[in-house]
Amino acid sequence: MSGFYKNENCPTSHELLDYQNGELEKAIATEVRRHLASCEFCSAEVEFYVHYPQTEISSEPMEVAQIPAPLFELAEALLKNRHSDSSSLNSLLKEQKGLVLDKA
Repeated sequence: MSGFYKNENCPTSHELLDYQNGELEKAIATEVRRHLASCEFCSAEVEFYVHYPQTEISSEPMEVAQIPAPLFELAEALLKNRHSDSSSLNSLLKEQKGLVLDKA
């Protein structure tokens, strides 16, 4: 799905959760509702909250879990087969704010 991602003008996950829980001020809720009409990603996130209610979203940094080596190798192989360039999983993840997986 091309273009299915959160961008800088999207509401935060906190705002979307508050919207789903009915905890936003009326004016902000109206802005979020308007945004949801044109953003599939945020609409999907709110739909997720409908099916999997969240009590709160932590603003604390999360510890990055290590991916098992066999799964990492499989993902690497799939990426190399799918794309003609030699992009590795780590190089793609580095583009996403420094998330790097350890092959150990």
